Formats: sequence, structure tokens, C-alpha cells
Amino acid sequence: MTKILASVVISTLILVSATAPAAAEGDVALGQKAFQRCSACHSTTDQKKAGPGLGGVVGRAAGSVEGVRYSAAMKASGLVWDEATLDRFLAAPREVVSTTTMTVGVPKPEDRLNIIAYLKSLSE
Repeated sequence: MTKILASVVISTLILVSATAPAAAEGDVALGQKAFQRCSACHSTTDQKKAGPGLGGVVGRAAGSVEGVRYSAAMKASGLVWDEATLDRFLAAPREVVSTTTMTVGVPKPEDRLNIIAYLKSLSE
């Protein structure tokens, strides 16, 4: 009985480790679909709406797009939009920058991963 249990555990670990890298990268097509909720305030180009355009956002300093009205805290945050920072900000914007004008978060981790994958694809 112990050998069977050990085999099941090992098989499960192998399966999880084989699929984890793909899941960690996000899905661009699903990200584009999930981004629709963001498109009321953000474009995927340099077009400014209520928020900045997000084309090329990965690697960009927060609060740095000319002509966008940012909170003072966002301008002074010193953040650079990498995957980890985007994930934290999308999860809870006001926990990252307390006075940001962005109030809507993306609660599901898989949606955030996919949106980030989509945003990254806009810079490639």
C-alpha cells in the first residue's frame, strides 16, 4: 500500500511540475479577453483614456507617460512595471500606491497572469 501511495505522490508531483511553467507564463489570448474589463480606462496603444495607454508598459517607469494625470504618489512611487509589480498592482492597486486613481483590481491570479502576458506581447 505504501508503494502505491508513493507512486501516486511522485506521479502527481511530476505532472504538476511539467504543467507549472506553462501556467506561470500566462496565456496571451486569454489575457486579451480579460483585458476587455480594463479597456474602458486603458488602451493598448499610446492613446490616453482615463488612464495611460498600456502598449509598452512592461519595463516603463510608473507615472511617466506625458499628458496623463497621475496622483503625486504614483509619480513619486519609483515603481517600474515588471511582471511582479504589475501582478501586485493589478491585485490591489491602492495597497501598492495608496492614492492611485485606479480603484478596480483584478482578483483572480490567473486573470492577472494572462493580462500581464498580453501586455508583454504588446512590447514584442
